[in-house]
Amino acid sequence: MAALRDHVLWSNPDLRRSFLGNLTSNLGSAISGLAFPLLVLSLGGSAVQAGLVATVSLVTRLGFRLPAGALVDRWNRRVVMMATDLVRCATLASIPLAALWSTPQYWQLLLVAVVEGLASALFGPANSVLTRDVVSEEQLSQALGADQAMLNTVSLAGPALGGVLFAVDRMLPFAVDAVSYAASALLILRITVRPAAAPGAAEPTEPAERGATAGLRWLAAHRELLVVLFYAAVVNLVAAAVDVVVILELRERGASGTVIGAVIACIGAGGIVGALFAPWLVRRLSIPAMVLAIGVIWTAELAVFTVAFQPVLVGALLAVMMLLSPAAGVAVFQALLGKTPRHLVGRVSAATSLLLNGLAALGPVAAGAAYQAIGGTRTWLVLALLTGAATFGGWLALTATRARAVADSAVLAHAEGDRP
Repeated sequence: MAALRDHVLWSNPDLRRSFLGNLTSNLGSAISGLAFPLLVLSLGGSAVQAGLVATVSLVTRLGFRLPAGALVDRWNRRVVMMATDLVRCATLASIPLAALWSTPQYWQLLLVAVVEGLASALFGPANSVLTRDVVSEEQLSQALGADQAMLNTVSLAGPALGGVLFAVDRMLPFAVDAVSYAASALLILRITVRPAAAPGAAEPTEPAERGATAGLRWLAAHRELLVVLFYAAVVNLVAAAVDVVVILELRERGASGTVIGAVIACIGAGGIVGALFAPWLVRRLSIPAMVLAIGVIWTAELAVFTVAFQPVLVGALLAVMMLLSPAAGVAVFQALLGKTPRHLVGRVSAATSLLLNGLAALGPVAAGAAYQAIGGTRTWLVLALLTGAATFGGWLALTATRARAVADSAVLAHAEGDRP
């Protein structure tokens, strides 16, 4: 009980409200995230169209991410988060409202994806800045660990609930998602924190710290983090494709929405277990070791899907795939938020999201196109080969980067030793 009272979520009311708001809205998004491709397919859409809705949302977020980061560094992040939640609430509610008069149209689903993507592009960096405002540096690791646990809990519960709700009524997941955004806005309204710097404060005088691309320039100066982010971008591409291919293949084999939701939920189950061990793993494994381990596990399991694809087996392997992801996320984001100057948090967060999700935006539509063109078995083989190649390249790049850093340190130490 004492450990619970000492936890940052217990002792920090503002962080707790932000956390609960994120939990609520992310759960709603996970519920509708499964329902979107199922709705498209139920309306007679193709596999490519089913994947395109998710891709449109991701591409919109990415296209607006850098300007959004620059704006958030100047605006009141609490107001931004409330406004974007309300916009997303109205947007998602438009789908079941349209169904009251007629069948939702595919163009409407694409428009919803665009608007939600724009709002989410602002919400993400604002949430990162808010975390820095309400959490001390000593509590940052705990806060990030709680976020990882929350995201994986959502991954577990969201798809399962989405499948059940879709089976009851195909409009129900979207109504629940709209309500979740409204609840998140109310929780964020109660946050009392004030910005560490006044909104609209003047830009830093250093040229490298000005403009929407300042976050990218900051990341470029931190080589190891940049390599890890590029590797994670490929892994996220594969992960986005895996979600779609699993749904398409299970659907083709006659699985119900409830079964599909349960299988996808295993991703969250593995993440929750991984989050429990994340602090222990972060202390004992280096980032390169995590990269190698994640890559080997993912490559091997994707290869298994080419020869065996039963729901129970797929669910179990998806859970194993996620065991190391929370620890890797905590290690990387702790390094990012811990090192980033306060006035650049929004832009570095936006740049990081752009790198992590840039390729992932292509995942759903690419997976749908590949599945339609070459079938499930060959698509799994392509994904396994891509993951293996990225792992090998990332390992070599990290090894070279670390060796160069050690050499630079040795040269600097030698030069300082030679000074009179």
